[in-house]
Amino acid sequence: MAQREPNARLGPLVAETRWTYSQFAHAVNRIGAEIGTPLRYDESSVAHWLAGTRPRKTARPVILEALSRRLARPVTHTESGFPPSADQEPQPASTEEGLLDLGRLDMDPSRRNVLSAGLFSVALTVPEWPDVVGRMEGVQTGRLRRIGYREVDAVAAMTEKLSELDDQFGGRHARPMAAAFLVNTVAPHLRADAPEDVRKDLQSATSDLLYLTGFMAVDEGFHGLAQRYYVKALELAGSAEDHMTYCTTLRGMSLQAVDLGHVAHATRLADAAAAASPEAGPRMRAFLAGQQAHCYAAAGDRRTALGHLREAEVAMEWAESRAKAFGSYAPSSLAYHTSQVRYELGDKKGAVASLIESDKLRDKHYRRSSVRYNALLAEIQLDLGHLEEACATWNRVMDEYPLVQSGGADKRMRNMQSLIRPHLRNHTARTLYERARSVVPPARIT
Repeated sequence: MAQREPNARLGPLVAETRWTYSQFAHAVNRIGAEIGTPLRYDESSVAHWLAGTRPRKTARPVILEALSRRLARPVTHTESGFPPSADQEPQPASTEEGLLDLGRLDMDPSRRNVLSAGLFSVALTVPEWPDVVGRMEGVQTGRLRRIGYREVDAVAAMTEKLSELDDQFGGRHARPMAAAFLVNTVAPHLRADAPEDVRKDLQSATSDLLYLTGFMAVDEGFHGLAQRYYVKALELAGSAEDHMTYCTTLRGMSLQAVDLGHVAHATRLADAAAAASPEAGPRMRAFLAGQQAHCYAAAGDRRTALGHLREAEVAMEWAESRAKAFGSYAPSSLAYHTSQVRYELGDKKGAVASLIESDKLRDKHYRRSSVRYNALLAEIQLDLGHLEEACATWNRVMDEYPLVQSGGADKRMRNMQSLIRPHLRNHTARTLYERARSVVPPARIT
């Protein structure tokens, strides 16, 4: 039997990480848990890989992502000495083809496990504004009927309706609808003949829809899928020369990253969003500065975080005299960002006060946000030792929770059950726990 050749390419990468074999294996296992694929590698596994043993195909992308996160750059199959999986899908040749492939994948309920297994990548190549502005290489005019502003208005109206559904009921049902609309209606529009001004406005409207769809994928916990939607949104926004949606998408990517604990990556994205919007109005400046404040607070940079928070507050004061638009930043959102900054900087009582203020300011239409943020409020109240107050808040959450189809809301309910379980000797806590068992569907309880 031929002797297995050592993996000469993997060795230098491991050395570059400065990880021990145990640390490398732990990082891989952690990412596997992140996507719901339990892995149990140890230092002997790493030694085997270096000696030439190939990890199973499903684990290779996880290993590459661990290396990419550690080295802050993409690490490919070739660079690592791992052959690519035979079932890897080739990268689409154009923005339009990528949109179609992405939407078709998301339309199919049977692909749910595939979607949830997608990796969030800190080494993802994020196209910069000069790289995407004015570019739409996949569009070829003259192949289908001619379109006009009626089609552009229809895309914008559908996006607004889908956003309303997401706000009120969660994105679990709305996102596949968005994907179907992208494939069956929007993609053919992008291929149709149109005047240049109509084409740019259509690309801008499509970018808004892609951003919203990515945002709903984040809420469901499909983080790799969300990144793919976000990148397509950046490409279309650049092609349309739409700074607003480009910056909004970068900000969304920052929010996704910071919530997953990738603080340095999130901060870079938040700063890039702010830097790419030199002519933003006050509400947009508040929107972007609030995210910067959250990221810097998570990084422990108190001074910069508070500076950005003050910037957001001043901008919001200017913005409040203006009409509200789709996707705008409201005082309730700023209060929520303030709570995040206070919590990250150790002021838990201040975070509670800001979350209560956010709830008072929030329009009742935003049911999904109400469920998620009030559940977070209860968690902090319990952390402060206020068991009765936390139970009262969670009971209010459960009044609305059955009406929301949201992965983020489900996660908060699972957190509640775990956190309240040690307090079941308390009558109020036990009553809350029993109510949760009857309110949360068994398939969504862990």
